[in-house]
Amino acid sequence: MDSKGMDQEKYVNHSDDVLDIENEGLLDGKEIERCRSEVSDKNLSYTKPLLVKRTNTTSQIAIVGANVCPIESLDYEIIENELFKQDWRSRKKIQIFQYVLLKWAFALLIGLGTGLVGFFNNIAVENIAGFKLLLTSNLMSEDKYFKAFAAYAGCNVGLAAAAAALCAFIAPAAAGSGIPEVKAYLNGVDAYSILAPSTLFVKIFGSVLGVSAGFMVGKEGPMVHTGACIANLLGQGGSRKYHLTWKWLRYFKNDRDRRDMITCGAAAGVAAAFRAPVGGVLFALEEAASWWRSALLWRTFFTTAVVAIVLRAFIQYCTTGKCGLFGEGGLIIRGAVLKILLVITISLLTSCCSFGLPWIAKCMPCPTDLSVSCPTVGKSGNYKSFQCPSGYYNDLASLFLNTNDDAIRNLFSTSTVKEFHISSLFIFFGAVYCLGIITYGIAIPSGLFIPVILAGACYGRLVGRLFESLSSLDTGLFALLGAASFLGGTMRMTVSLCIILLELTNDLLLLPLVMLVLLISKTVADNFNKGVYDQILKIKGLPYLEAHAEPYMRHLVARDVVSGPLVIFSGVEKVGNILHVLRTTGHNGFPVIDEPPFSEAPELCGVVLRSHLLVLLKGKNFSMDRVVTGDDILQRFAAFDFAKAGSGKGIKLEDLDIKVEEMEMYVDLHPITNASPYTVVETMSLAKAAILFRQLGLRHMCVVPKSQGRPPIVGILTRHDFMPEHILGLYPHFNPDK
Repeated sequence: MDSKGMDQEKYVNHSDDVLDIENEGLLDGKEIERCRSEVSDKNLSYTKPLLVKRTNTTSQIAIVGANVCPIESLDYEIIENELFKQDWRSRKKIQIFQYVLLKWAFALLIGLGTGLVGFFNNIAVENIAGFKLLLTSNLMSEDKYFKAFAAYAGCNVGLAAAAAALCAFIAPAAAGSGIPEVKAYLNGVDAYSILAPSTLFVKIFGSVLGVSAGFMVGKEGPMVHTGACIANLLGQGGSRKYHLTWKWLRYFKNDRDRRDMITCGAAAGVAAAFRAPVGGVLFALEEAASWWRSALLWRTFFTTAVVAIVLRAFIQYCTTGKCGLFGEGGLIIRGAVLKILLVITISLLTSCCSFGLPWIAKCMPCPTDLSVSCPTVGKSGNYKSFQCPSGYYNDLASLFLNTNDDAIRNLFSTSTVKEFHISSLFIFFGAVYCLGIITYGIAIPSGLFIPVILAGACYGRLVGRLFESLSSLDTGLFALLGAASFLGGTMRMTVSLCIILLELTNDLLLLPLVMLVLLISKTVADNFNKGVYDQILKIKGLPYLEAHAEPYMRHLVARDVVSGPLVIFSGVEKVGNILHVLRTTGHNGFPVIDEPPFSEAPELCGVVLRSHLLVLLKGKNFSMDRVVTGDDILQRFAAFDFAKAGSGKGIKLEDLDIKVEEMEMYVDLHPITNASPYTVVETMSLAKAAILFRQLGLRHMCVVPKSQGRPPIVGILTRHDFMPEHILGLYPHFNPDK
C-alpha cells in the first residue's frame, strides 16, 4: 500500500498513450495544456483527467484495539459482471434453497457459540474473582490485614498482567470494548485482525482476566466483539488448510453475507451479556448496523433467542451448585512492555482504592429484619464484614470487595433504604467515575457498560437518599433510573437500552420512567457532544459514515470533492500497464473505458476491482493482439474464482509470476468488470451523494459528466472523499470551528 492509501482514488490514465504513474502529482497550467494537446492529437481526449490538482490527504490508517494498522473499505455492492451473471443464471432452485438454509444454520451456530462463550465468561469470572475475594475475606477475619492486601493486590496484578500480555503479544486488536470496531466494520471499514481468530481468543480470555482483576470494566462490550468474531469465523467460506471446502460454504465468500452474519453476532453478544434477546436485536438495529432489512431482523431475533435458551439451560444447571462459586452470573501505547506496565500500575491503583477506601467507612449494625445472613461470609452479598466486629458490616467493602455485577445488584436492591451511608455512596461514586475513566483504553479487553451502570446506579441511589424525605420511591428504583440516565447520556441509545433494562428487571411498570429518563439524558447530552462510541471512532481514525449529511455538504456538488489524477484502464489493456498500476498504487477500484473500435464512442464500461485483476493476471489468459477474448475467460474461470477470500487469504501481488514477454501482451477486462456501477451526475448535491453512498453500502461511486462530448467519467468518490477532513481541507470557509 502506498502512502496515499488504498481507497483514495488518485486519477491517472494508464493506456499506452498517456501519462506514466510516476508523474502523477501537481501539474502547473502549461503542463496541463500540453497534456491535453497531446492526448487530443491522438484522438484520446476522453482519457485525460478533468481534475489533476485536487488530492485527498485523509489518513489511511486507524487504531484498532491498541494497534495502529492500515484500513480499507469493504465490497458490500454486488459486482454484476459477466461471470456473476453467468453463475446466477445457472443456479438451480435447490442451490438457492441450500443458500437460504445455510443462512439460518449459521444463525443457529452463532447463537450457540456466543451463548456458550457468555456462559463460560460468567463461570470463569465468578470463580476466579470469588476465589480471590474469599482468600482476602478469610485473611481479614483472622486480622491479617497486610497479608490480605498483599493477596488481594497480588492476585489483581497477576490477572491484569496476564490480560495485558495476551493483548500486547498475541492480539493488540482485542484491546478495548471492540464495539467501535464492530460499528466501523458494519459501516464498511475493514482492518487487519479486527475479527481474526487470534482476536477472538484474546477477547474471551483477556476479558475474563481483566474483569476478574477488579478493574472498573465490564465483559459486556467485549461480548459484542466476541459475537462478531464468532460470526466472522463461520463466514469465511471454508478453509483449504483445514479441509473445510464444502461446496455450499463458498456462497458466503463475499462481504455482503459476512456483514449480515456479523450483525447477528453483535446482537448475540448483547443478548449473552445481559440475557436480553430483544435488547440485543434492538442494539444491533439502533447502534451497530448501518444497513438493515426485514429478513435480517428475523435471523437476528432467531440468533438471540438461541443465546437466551443456551444461557437459561446452563444457568439452570448451575443452580444445583455444580459450577463452583458461580452464582447468578452476569447481569438479569506504544511498546508491548509499556502497555503491560501501564496495566499493572492501574491494577495496583485499583487494588489500593478497593482495599483502602473501605477503611474510611464506619461499621454499620446489621439489619434485624432480613432473611439473608449479615455479615456475609465466604460468598457474594450485600453485607461484607471487612474489619468490623460480629453483627456489623462495612457498606463500602460491600461495594468494592465484590464483583462489579454483585455491586450493581447491591445498588439495585430494594427495601434496603439505609443499607449504604450517603458518605459511602459519595466515595464510591467518585472512585468508580475516576477509575472508569483512566481504565478504559488500557491494553486489555474492557467494556464501558459496567462502569457506566455502576456510576449511574450509585448516583441514582445517592439522589434517592438525599431526597428520601420528599419521595416515596424506593432507593433501588432511583439506582435503576440513575443507571439509565448515565447509559443514555454516555451511549445515546434509547430504545435498545430501555428494553435491555426492562429485560433485566422484568418490571413493565418501570417503562414510562425509564423512557423519560433516557430521553432527557440523551437530549441534554446531545447539546454538548456526540456519543462515546462515535467519539472513539473519531479518535481511532476510523472513517465512519454518518446516517445524515453535514449542512455544508448542501452547498457543494459531487465534482467539487473529486480527487485527481484519475487511474483508468481500457477495456482490453496491456498486461504491463495493469501490473505497473498495481505495483505503484494502492487503489482497489479502477474505471474501465471502452474506445473505438470496441465502441462507437468513448464510454464508461464499468469498474474493475484490484482483487479481480490479481486473479485474472494469475490465470494468464493473455493474447498477443488487442482483441476481445471474453468467451475464453468465461470458459476458463468460474464466478467463485473471484469470490472474496477470508482475512489475509487472497492473492497478493507477490504471488504473480509475469514474464518479460508477457508484459507486452493484452488481457480482456470486460468479463470481470462491474458493468452496472452506481453513478451520479457531477452536479448532484454532495449531501445527496453522501446519503446514497451510505445507504447503498458502496465502496466506489462513479461521477459522470452532465453534458455530451466530454470524457465519460469525471472521477470516483470513495468514503474518504466524504470525510470532513477532506472536504473542509478543500473548503475551509465551511468549517464551523473557524
